[in-house]
Amino acid sequence: MGLSESKPEPPQPQPESKPAPPQPKPEFNEPWRTIDWNQRDVLKKQLEEFTPSNEDVKYIKILVAGEIAAGKSSFINSVNNVFQQRITSIAIANSAGQGYSFTKKLKGFHIKSGQNVLPYVFTDIMGLEPKAERGSLPEDIINAVFGHVKDGYKFHESEPIAQGKEHYISDPNLSDQAFCLVYVVHADTISFTDQKLIDKLKIIRHRISDRGIPQVIVMTKIDEACPLVKKDLRKVYHSKKIKEKMQTCSDLIGVPMCNIFPVKNYHEEMDTNPDIDVLILKALEQIVYNANDRTVSSSY
Repeated sequence: MGLSESKPEPPQPQPESKPAPPQPKPEFNEPWRTIDWNQRDVLKKQLEEFTPSNEDVKYIKILVAGEIAAGKSSFINSVNNVFQQRITSIAIANSAGQGYSFTKKLKGFHIKSGQNVLPYVFTDIMGLEPKAERGSLPEDIINAVFGHVKDGYKFHESEPIAQGKEHYISDPNLSDQAFCLVYVVHADTISFTDQKLIDKLKIIRHRISDRGIPQVIVMTKIDEACPLVKKDLRKVYHSKKIKEKMQTCSDLIGVPMCNIFPVKNYHEEMDTNPDIDVLILKALEQIVYNANDRTVSSSY
């Protein structure tokens, strides 16, 4: 008796595949913060003609602090670039990824428009690091804001400056003090910032807030944090990712959203760019107005 041939099994019906859910749009239909991209020249002129309200203040001193490689020195250079309308390097910036702060001394930089010196001095300071034994110390930053540290002081990672030291100012006057503290943060890494670094920022924030010192956050490298913005800088206030980064920053550090400004520093450009300039100028405008308010209140 021969073997019977086996009949092929009928094909089984395949379950219908569900279409993949649509990806959420990376941008809002309307910008969540309005900005006039054609206002560069108007903003630039206003800030060039600005005069401090307090007659005893010749220069508004602004201290720039932040984590290493966040772009502190590059932000100072970018502000100067806007007014010089060319790429400058008044504050020597380090290459990203070097792993240490290039700034070792407290140094003030005057901003110029052509040959005219504007009434702003940006003071650069050693970068903050999470480890207690590395980077600038919160006490040094607090002392610098209050005007107790002379220009040229070389930071020590093991101990802060103290009364009686060579570069310590016991009785600072208005010109020694900073009227605004600017925190520079990296947009792409803010969500992963070490809690120890956040704790340092909070110590600084609480101490200087008790004295009424305004604080502004400049969020740099927004083009690295969002492909939409990398393609078109004018999409910054359409970007859901940038708004999310700013909200995270506000929640972590405690600075309100209205005092957080996303910018792109000049990094690899050979010429200035109107859109980069507008973002820099809008940040500077808020910094200067906040600082100017402090010059008035500090005289009472």
